[in-house]
Amino acid sequence: MKKFFSEFKTFALRGNVIDLAVGVIIGAAFQAIVNSLVNDILNPMLGLLFQADFSELTLNVNGVDIKYGSFISAVIQFFLMSLVIFTIIKLINNISEKFAKKLHKEKEAEKLEEAARKKKCPFCKSEIDEEATRCPFCTSELKTINTTDEQIAEKITEK
Repeated sequence: MKKFFSEFKTFALRGNVIDLAVGVIIGAAFQAIVNSLVNDILNPMLGLLFQADFSELTLNVNGVDIKYGSFISAVIQFFLMSLVIFTIIKLINNISEKFAKKLHKEKEAEKLEEAARKKKCPFCKSEIDEEATRCPFCTSELKTINTTDEQIAEKITEK
């Protein structure tokens, strides 16, 4: 039984579950805002068109009330929530895409930087570190030239 509760604690405190719980709470709070927008603003405006309370529009068929006004209100709420959720997801995807592109550029820059630190062994043509004094593949001893830009410039001007 202890193992069960330990596993449940691990599951419940995992980041994804907490994120989901926060999302549900925010969604419920936002649903109240959307309901108020539809019931308090949009329905009265639509009711002006029908000269009645829009949410109470009904059609009576053989003594049965068909509340099409409430249904239309629910459809409007659904579309508003869908629009908001779509917008939020699109925003999150754009941010994620920009982050991924930035990360990709950084990795490419690291690869280029690493490639710039390489040279080819003159004997076996393997790629080795530019500061290597011996090739790790063919074990040939490499000549190292420790000249600075100033020394190279002096040699050029001497000629």
